[in-house]
Amino acid sequence: MADHSAPPVGGSLVSGSEIARLAGVTRAAVSNWRRRYEDFPAPAGGGGNSPLFDLAAVQAWLDKQRKGQDVSAEVSLWQVLRAAYGDEMIHGLADVAQLFTSDEAGPSNALPADAVRLARHLADSASPGDLVNALTERFTDSVRRAGSDQVTSPRIVHAVRHFSGEVSADATLFDPACGIGTLLLAVGPEIGPVRRGQEVDARSARFAQLRADLMGHSCVDIRTGDSLRDDHWTDLKADLVVCDPPVGSSDWGREDLLLDPRWEFGTPPRAEGELAWMQHAYAHTVPGGRVLMVMPASVAYRKAGRRIRAELVRRGILTHVIALPPGSAASHALPVHLWHLQRPQSPNDAVARVRMVDLTANDPDSSLEPEPDQVADVPLIELLDDTVDLTPGRHVEESHRDYPTEYLALRQELTEHLQQLAHLLPTLIEGHGPSALGPFVSIADLARARLVEYGDLEPVSVSEQLDTDYLQGFLRSTANARRSTSASGTYRLDGKGARIPQMDISEQRRYGAAFRALQEFEARARRVAELSKQLSALARDGLGNGGLAPGD
Repeated sequence: MADHSAPPVGGSLVSGSEIARLAGVTRAAVSNWRRRYEDFPAPAGGGGNSPLFDLAAVQAWLDKQRKGQDVSAEVSLWQVLRAAYGDEMIHGLADVAQLFTSDEAGPSNALPADAVRLARHLADSASPGDLVNALTERFTDSVRRAGSDQVTSPRIVHAVRHFSGEVSADATLFDPACGIGTLLLAVGPEIGPVRRGQEVDARSARFAQLRADLMGHSCVDIRTGDSLRDDHWTDLKADLVVCDPPVGSSDWGREDLLLDPRWEFGTPPRAEGELAWMQHAYAHTVPGGRVLMVMPASVAYRKAGRRIRAELVRRGILTHVIALPPGSAASHALPVHLWHLQRPQSPNDAVARVRMVDLTANDPDSSLEPEPDQVADVPLIELLDDTVDLTPGRHVEESHRDYPTEYLALRQELTEHLQQLAHLLPTLIEGHGPSALGPFVSIADLARARLVEYGDLEPVSVSEQLDTDYLQGFLRSTANARRSTSASGTYRLDGKGARIPQMDISEQRRYGAAFRALQEFEARARRVAELSKQLSALARDGLGNGGLAPGD
């Protein structure tokens, strides 16, 4: 029995996730309770996407419904399945689902007797569909905690559903790498759409079909096979294609498919399997049809895929690239992108801009609605450079730069440096040659006399008889530089073989001041060069994208 006595942190209002923890069930089970039971407490606060419920009312409802009894049976069923199927849990879940279909005695159903009993008991108190959904959520959560992308994560499912927008009840939906049906069954209204899928893993395809049947989805047909090498839906044209393709696989069949007509934007390189899946998905769209692809962030900028990205942009087919928050994927915190493509109904329908959305600064469980400064509508011409980098963050940041303020600040800093640069040059007159410098002394002798010490980078003076700027200035002279340069051309100023003139301290300070001024002059000159490059690039970008305009 679940423990209903200890209230969760946060006061008298609780979220759906906290209710799930109270009852010892999954979040999906709580959602099912809200739909199935009219007496489930109504929201007492929060928003439409994250309602909050009165804790006392929830506890009273749980006690009335004796939902704690369901918990132990569900956990027991999961444990029985784990013991019987081990790492083959998808097979076990499919056998549970098959138990409640018309084909109960299917050839692959090997459910233990205890699993059959527990499953029937749980289905009596809810429904077979609710039971299978609850077990699926447990499986998804266990996969996520194990650090695997075997199943599309709930956060990505939520994002795909959000950005797919309204889907009509008479639409045709397709997922060519549907796995256990996570995306295919999540998008669009439950009743109405025709859903088609293909999955290379026979166990996953079987479970996806059984899930669809139990959930009441009509017109669902999921077939087994490798979509790229053996497409079972060659004549299918869908209104919406969703796909979370295999990632990082070079064995997608390139050698066998070099002349395949699906490569409308170019034959994908071996290392760009994701772009093969993208073109396969696009080939299955009707005019006006859309594709929503889950993509690793690296696909947006890798050199090998530049030509295909350029063709995609040039034709006005790519409409959105959305960078999801880190942590959206199950097994890693790397950013994941959603690419939204639309097949034009006519040449005039091609887009002139790509909407870039950068949500990488957001919490993965926060709203997916971007703030104004997280969106940029980028003209196609700006994307068609040498790299065709489709990373949203790059373009969003550039589009929201305050070009006038940044340009004015850099210009002012450059002017100040230029004004000071001439004043830093010391006044120098004609000298009387090397002999006028007097006798020289080696740094090694000065070190033995304890007038210098060897620092981390170069010798320094430790005596009032020797000026440090004078010392280091002469150490950088041409003659000493030769002594510090090896036969291979490597320069290292250790000073042991260097020599400096012997002068009294007042003369040393005169030379030291000149060397110090030259050193500051050099540092400021380097900054001027950096500013000049930065300022030129900023001005050119600003003039090119409308952020700046010529003055009078």
